[in-house]
Amino acid sequence: MIPIGRGQRELIIGDRQTGKTAVATDTILNQQGQNVICVYVAIGQKASSVAQVVTALQERGAMEYTIVVAETADSPATLQYLAPYTGAALAEYFMYRERHTLIIYDDLSKQAQAYRQMSLLLRRPPGREAYPGDVFYLHSRLLERAAKSSSQLGEGSMTALPIVETQSGDVSAYIPTNVISITDGQIFLSADLFNAGIRPAINVGISVSRVGSAAQIKAMKQVAGKSKLELAQFAELEAFAQLLLISIKLLRINWQEVNDYVSCLNNPNQPLLRWQNR
Repeated sequence: MIPIGRGQRELIIGDRQTGKTAVATDTILNQQGQNVICVYVAIGQKASSVAQVVTALQERGAMEYTIVVAETADSPATLQYLAPYTGAALAEYFMYRERHTLIIYDDLSKQAQAYRQMSLLLRRPPGREAYPGDVFYLHSRLLERAAKSSSQLGEGSMTALPIVETQSGDVSAYIPTNVISITDGQIFLSADLFNAGIRPAINVGISVSRVGSAAQIKAMKQVAGKSKLELAQFAELEAFAQLLLISIKLLRINWQEVNDYVSCLNNPNQPLLRWQNR
């Protein structure tokens, strides 16, 4: 439903504990057998959380094509600030050698906080939310390194999936709005959907990919476009019914069929069935 092409930058955004890392892990697992080098950059995460991700990748054989760069929460702010650039350098190394790479930054809000800490210690003038004035440049120069090389440069690619954490679903905060303006789309994870048992908890109404169907095969185009529209309409109608206390029977909708349809989209952390373009 949300296509991602090679060389694209797609933001994964949502509150704490809404499955952002799980979406990134699923993406890595589904690169198995696709000749893609994956780079997972953990910034300011708990050591136990990073260990869980590495264990999940090892159990499914994904570490054979995955590089992990980790600076945990107890690392100095300078190392947390530099970790994403280290991961980007590794991904670029393979991209310029005619390989396809996928890099995940988990998460850039932690890097911004580390940069803010460094700037305040250096007595630089603070701006909005005490972040330095060049925090936008901090993320733009990092994410703009994702690209699809031309035929003269070997047609390698570097696809970036940055992760940003929000507070109470507020996407209008400083760092989220900055990264949204830089990337080519966003996958918004809703805490309400997550608590309702819908995994991944993607809000299809505000999740978008600016590449669109150009990155999909014909069979996927026919299914994904219609499914995304129907899910968005169902979610809007359900919220409208709750707001006006309308009886479900009066809406003449079989909500059990809707719930069954949503349940079919739930998936655990494991490789999915692959579409073959014939």
